[in-house]
Amino acid sequence: MVSPEFLRAFRFFGGLTDDQLRGIGMIAEEASFPPRTVISKEGDVATKLYVLVEGSVELVYNLGGPGQVSNAYVGTVPQGEVFNVSAMVEPFRLTASTVSEGPVRVIAIDAAGLRAMSEVDCRLGYTLMCHLAQALAERLGFCRVQLAASKPT
Repeated sequence: MVSPEFLRAFRFFGGLTDDQLRGIGMIAEEASFPPRTVISKEGDVATKLYVLVEGSVELVYNLGGPGQVSNAYVGTVPQGEVFNVSAMVEPFRLTASTVSEGPVRVIAIDAAGLRAMSEVDCRLGYTLMCHLAQALAERLGFCRVQLAASKPT
């Protein structure tokens, strides 16, 4: 369990009520990962939504195949931001892998529980989806920068 006061410190939970934060806190836990740990793997079922508390996490896409890059760095998740956003969007499969750059501390939220809460409390669901859309827009920006950098001249 994670306290509502701790959750309140993160932008992702902005605009939520004390009751909503308590509910999320009940399905969340803190976790740590050592350096260079694959936290989640592209293509796997997304069971957790993470908020990065400390450290840095790389987003990596698998672009494998003959003559292709096997792993392409997309960007770094900033401290305080969410990752594994696929946990909230059907078909709930991860679209990128995440790797800890150094020691990492996260809040791990049970995705099925958070989706169920969002279905019952539409205001909660709307607020979280707005925050997830912001995170996805940032990820798209990462991709655009990487594509521009790799464009042949």
